[in-house]
Amino acid sequence: MKKIFLPLLLLSITACNIDRSPYDSQESEIILNDPTGLQTITLGNYALLKGDASGGGFFNNLYRIGEYGGDNIDISGTTTDEFFYYYNYRSIKNNGRSNAIWNAGYKSIIGCNKVILKIPEGKDAATDQLIGENYFLRAYVYFSLVNVFGKPYNQGTSNPGVPLKISDDVNDLPARATVGQIYDQVVSDLKKAEQLMTVDKDNIYASKKAAQALLSRVYLYMENNDKAIEYAEKVINSGKYSLLSNADLPSYATKTPETNKETIFAFKYNRDGDYSDGWYTIGSMYANIQNVGWGEMYASSSYLDVINQNPQDARLKFISPKYNSPTTPVAYWVQQGTNSTGGITYNYIFQKTFQQGGNTYFTINNVNYQVLSEVLPSKTSYYFMNSNNTKTYINLDNDMDKRNGYPKFYILKCSLQEGVPQLWSPVILRLAEIYLNRAEAYAKKGNSAAALTDINVIRTRAGIPVYSSVPSGQTILDIVLQERRLELAFEAHRKYDIFRNKLTLDRNYPGTHLNGNNPFYTVPSTNNRIIEYIPEQQIQIQPNLTQNPD
Repeated sequence: MKKIFLPLLLLSITACNIDRSPYDSQESEIILNDPTGLQTITLGNYALLKGDASGGGFFNNLYRIGEYGGDNIDISGTTTDEFFYYYNYRSIKNNGRSNAIWNAGYKSIIGCNKVILKIPEGKDAATDQLIGENYFLRAYVYFSLVNVFGKPYNQGTSNPGVPLKISDDVNDLPARATVGQIYDQVVSDLKKAEQLMTVDKDNIYASKKAAQALLSRVYLYMENNDKAIEYAEKVINSGKYSLLSNADLPSYATKTPETNKETIFAFKYNRDGDYSDGWYTIGSMYANIQNVGWGEMYASSSYLDVINQNPQDARLKFISPKYNSPTTPVAYWVQQGTNSTGGITYNYIFQKTFQQGGNTYFTINNVNYQVLSEVLPSKTSYYFMNSNNTKTYINLDNDMDKRNGYPKFYILKCSLQEGVPQLWSPVILRLAEIYLNRAEAYAKKGNSAAALTDINVIRTRAGIPVYSSVPSGQTILDIVLQERRLELAFEAHRKYDIFRNKLTLDRNYPGTHLNGNNPFYTVPSTNNRIIEYIPEQQIQIQPNLTQNPD
């Protein structure tokens, strides 16, 4: 009999508490014939994708590629951790994190294939539901892998994607399929999942609506805008989900998925079994909370410039500045300069302010500069007239704790589930994204009114002014993508949103991505480094794999 690798799971069916132990070889036919075998294999596939408590495995590394490769964060130092190559676009062919994505992804695909091939459909709703969940998980993995290792769909469906493996034979080693072939498989799998899944389960499991939500994203990436709208509307009009209130939005990460009415699908992390000490989770890089976490990655000045346009935006509460004590009033801004080799630098400047004659001042090189203001529709902006007699816009606040000169704008979107410092259940699909998927599809069809209607749903919930028309100097797509950036920040969407729209990533802001020779100040969507190398370990094992170009 053939064997497959399956996780031996400690299962608590009533509590849905799933822990993954080391892999062992199990006779697949025995497992499949066992009354709980189908459920065991399916839960094992979820566990593979969820990853382990130390931040390894599939999702945790997939997240780092999507978020660290965007423009929402800065890293305050260098590190030997291989995620740094995702951040500075200096990809390496033997990146262990990329290899972990590949390994866990294909192990789960084999597990899904085993169910899909060996379990007949139509026995009962519960069995069909589990088969459908495996179709969903396989689609999610292939969609994720093709975005990491293959170029965007609109750059050519004939570009190499990833191997398309639909057998359960571990010795079946196919070459890379095309991007188009992988997308076709993803759509086919999701439609099959949509058909099979009829059981109403918690949102920590795949569901019919989760398949429809993911289809809205997949069709958006394919620029099939009609289908993106169709599937978004299936989710929105179902009434099954609702946006959190303005007051509840900042506490999104603190809720367990099952208690969050906006979450469509999430990987559930438990306080017991998944947490460990919290130091190697995703959130641990973003903040030190209750003395847990490295707190070495912060919200970028680029992101802060956008979110601060509306100081009442509820999403600002996902950012937690780490202030010094005692408090010291300061003016701060980002200043462009040059280094000894003529390269452009960006540095935060903090200057202590003082009051004199009812005005605010700060001093540079024994010269006092007055802080001036101008009132805009949504906020009051502050500036001073620099030595060239031009405006330099600044922020007024209290002095902040810094690391290597980078102020600690902690990010709380991946922490504090149930009050535990770095516990977080990753949200894969939620209703706000579905509104934004539909908005983008409408924008690309030229229906600005419909796009603005969806955007305004999101802005109303955030508590900021809505649009009555497209602002002068911007396109409706500009507005949609900016709102996607604000709403979906720190959820690993940003990199893909930029490059699939054939835009250039602008990284002209402080951060160690600009260290070293010839840093990437901008990254065009045509650059080969927007995708990762196929892991060298996999090419050594499977010689028919071709490498991505340098």
